[in-house]
Amino acid sequence: MTAPPQQYYDDGLVQLDRFALTLRRYHFPSGTAKVIPLQSIKGYKAEPLGLWMQRFRLWGSSDLRRWLPLDIYRPIKSTLVTLDVPGTQPSPAFTPVRPREFVKVLDELLGGA
Repeated sequence: MTAPPQQYYDDGLVQLDRFALTLRRYHFPSGTAKVIPLQSIKGYKAEPLGLWMQRFRLWGSSDLRRWLPLDIYRPIKSTLVTLDVPGTQPSPAFTPVRPREFVKVLDELLGGA
C-alpha cells in the first residue's frame, strides 16, 4: 500500500499536492470535487478580487469564462486564481484562503510557471 501524496497546500476548499489540484464543492448541484492533474495546467492568472467582480458569486459563473466552486467566504477573500487548462470551458477559478502561499507552491510545482 502506498502513502497518499504529500499535501503542499490545503485550506479546506483547495488542495494541492505534487500530482493534482483539487477544487472541493466544484460541480453544481452535486457539490463533488474537480481534480485537475498538474500536468494539465498550462498556467494561471492571479488577480485581486474586485469590489464586484466575482466577489458575490458564491457558486458558478456570472461571465461564462470562469466557473467557481461553492465558497460562502468568497466575499471576504482577496485574490481570484483562474487556471489555464486547455480543453476546459469555462476555466476553473477559485479564491484560496492563503493566496500568496498557494501561488508560491503552485509556481514551484509547475516548474516556475
